[in-house]
Formats: sequence, C-alpha cells, structure tokens
Amino acid sequence: MLREQSAAAAGSSPPHISSSFRLLRAELDRYVIGHGNLKDALILGLIAREHIYIEGPPGIAKTMLAELVATAANLKFYFYQFHRDTRLAELVGDVVIQRERGEDNSELIAQSIRKGGVLTAELCVLDDISRSPGEALNVLLRVLNERRYVHDEIPLLTAIATSNPTVDDYYNEPLDPANLDRFTIQLRSEGLIRENRWDQVKSVIDLYSSAQFSDEIKPKAVLNREIFDQAYTQLHRVSVPDAVKRMLIDLLERFINQYKLDSANSLITDRTFLVKGVKVLKASALMDGRTQVEPKDLHSLAFMTTFRVPEDIHRNMSGLINESIRRIGGGE
Repeated sequence: MLREQSAAAAGSSPPHISSSFRLLRAELDRYVIGHGNLKDALILGLIAREHIYIEGPPGIAKTMLAELVATAANLKFYFYQFHRDTRLAELVGDVVIQRERGEDNSELIAQSIRKGGVLTAELCVLDDISRSPGEALNVLLRVLNERRYVHDEIPLLTAIATSNPTVDDYYNEPLDPANLDRFTIQLRSEGLIRENRWDQVKSVIDLYSSAQFSDEIKPKAVLNREIFDQAYTQLHRVSVPDAVKRMLIDLLERFINQYKLDSANSLITDRTFLVKGVKVLKASALMDGRTQVEPKDLHSLAFMTTFRVPEDIHRNMSGLINESIRRIGGGE
C-alpha cells in the first residue's frame, strides 16, 4: 500500500506533470512547424482550465493544433463552426420531445436535451464565434464560465474560440469586449508568411516536398485526463512569492497611472488580472515543473493582453514586464 501511494505521489508531482506536457509539446512540434505561442497558450489554458480566444486568417493551423492536442491527450473533442442562424440546441445536443401523462391522466408535452456537443466534450473548438447570434452566444458563454448546464457539471477543460480578423474582407464583427473577456488567454496570429518567419516557411515546404510525407496524421496518445486532473490539483499548491505579487501590482499600477488605461481604451478587470492572471502564472510555473512562481512567469501575462490593452502597449509587454521585474528587484 505504501509503495502504491508513493508511486501515485510521484506520478502527480510537478516534475512528472511537466515531463508529461513536454511530451505533448513534442507531439505538436512533430506535426506543426512554428506557432510556438499558440502551442504554449494551448497547454497553459489546459493546465489552468481557462478558455482561449485566437484571432487569425484561415489556414494557420488553429483548428489543427486543437485537434492534435485532443488526440495526443486522449481528450473528448468537439468542433463547431458558427453561422448566423446557430441555435443553442446545435451546441448542447438534441432536443427530445416526449409525451407524458399527468396524475389526472392529462397529456403533457415535456422537452429535454440529449446531451452532446459542448456538454460532453473535454476540449472544444468554437470556430468563427463572432458569427454567433447573441441569444445562443450568451447562454454558451454562461455554460463555459460555470462549466455546468442547468444543474449538471460538464467535463470541459478548455474551450478554444477562433475568429477571422475583424476587417471587411471577412464580413464579421468583433465580439463585445465583455464577451471577449470571458476568454482568459487571447492571441492574434497572422501565419508564418505574414509574420516573416522564413526559416519556418522553408521547413514547411521541405516537409510537404518530402517523398516520405503523408497527409495521414496519427499523433501518439501521450497523456490522459488523469494528468490534467493531477495538474489542476497541483496548480492550487503552487505558491506566489511576495516579490512576484509586487511586480504584478507594479505592472498594473503603471497600466492605470502611467499609460492612462481606463474603461474607454482597455479592459483591465479585477477578475481577469487578480484571479485568472494568478492562475496563469501558476500554470506557467507548473509547466516548468516548479511549485513556486518566478518573475519570468510574468511573461505569460502577455497571453492575456492581446485585446485588453492598446496594440502598441501589447507589443511592448515583454519590455514592460522586464521593467517591473527590475523596479521591484529579485528578478532575472
């Protein structure tokens, strides 16, 4: 019994969890060249059990990466592409109409849901979410936020919402800022060509030019749900030193007082940066096999500022974070 407990403890230790997620990252790297930020964001989101929003044009591997994660991690996967007439029932399962008899022998018509879609998935991709009609989107976001439907909990770890750039060419409108804020991790990706990543462009061409290349993608299953549950348990045990807390406060204080960010030009909320932001910091430490957050983990906050602060400030997040680390001291 003691040996079994010791083995279980070792299996759920931060170094073991970290090595498991390195295997997952390696599987992603086998099939998708580049897009390091997207890969890191996916793994951080899964560890922290936070939802992800990715904006970018078609064909940059957004959906492919999510499908690879689901396969390599043995997670139940669900994909849905929104359209203007999307109904909630399309997202949560089939509507079942039943006739029943009341106590007085009267006929009753009862409606229920045969659960499916988001309600049974552990990882889901919600493609073109900005096309969703408001009624379906509002209920969906509530389900995602509470991870429950009516009275029942759902097994969902992370939802990944994608959207094309909000320009006329794509005929879509941006999400309302309050709805966008429901997705803790936010990214914008233009693809390898538009981002001038020419070494990676050449690697993709070499891959698809190879005589050994096959369109059939069969990633190995390197994780399972148990690892994610162990990681989430460990997440709450990761400590945040006072110095890192002061660095975070310094960064937020400069957002407000130095750069004059307010409700008109940004979305800096207590819930996002004081609650969910701390979870992301802990997930960053755990992904590295540590039980304590370090100053360098503050750089993971750049995954949260893409659409919450003006673009010029987001582009300089690395410098702003390094400045807070230097100002408070004890950093790297």
